[in-house]
Amino acid sequence: MLTLHSFQKSYGDRPILTIPDWQLPPGIHWLKGPNGAGKTTLFRSIAGLLPHEGTSQLNGLDSRRDAVAYRLRINYAEAEPTFPPLLTAHEIIRWVADAKQAPARQADELIATFDIASYMHTPVSTYSSGMLKKTSLIVAFLGKPDLILLDEPLVTLDVTATQTVARLIESTHRQSVSFLLSSHQAMETAQLPIDSVWEIWGGRLSSLSA
Repeated sequence: MLTLHSFQKSYGDRPILTIPDWQLPPGIHWLKGPNGAGKTTLFRSIAGLLPHEGTSQLNGLDSRRDAVAYRLRINYAEAEPTFPPLLTAHEIIRWVADAKQAPARQADELIATFDIASYMHTPVSTYSSGMLKKTSLIVAFLGKPDLILLDEPLVTLDVTATQTVARLIESTHRQSVSFLLSSHQAMETAQLPIDSVWEIWGGRLSSLSA
């Protein structure tokens, strides 16, 4: 379970997000909100990439007190991924696989699933947006996370890749991994079993689930 308590993220003196208490149970969850509402800020804060007030805990692990263990259990793929331009997808994936203590063969299986073998040894500076997205998604599934955050996971992907992502989310969820997805696209088109829907609006988080 993900738990935020007295969470606040500000830029300068301007509060961007205020979440007094939020408990996100295991499952597949969808976060909605217009551009600039703070979805990416929330994702990056939960992932431990942005400092914030209050606490973020995942299954009892605190993002500050248990920083290394916490980050091993939570993965994140950005909406518009960027990587050092001279690195290859192969180098990035292998580095993250090592850092995330990924099981043997997991990286190879994900590379095959997303069909990136033909270009994974070329610099990412030559990649299209779709190729970058696939690399980012592979990285997000590495290791043994409890929670995977996917910011706009379907953007720039073709129909085949979209179906691949949906199947991978479902199969990974069956292994007791939870997901928080942010998307402007209707997640129903991916035919995913969404457990709850949330919205960020005016710096606040509210439930849209029935």
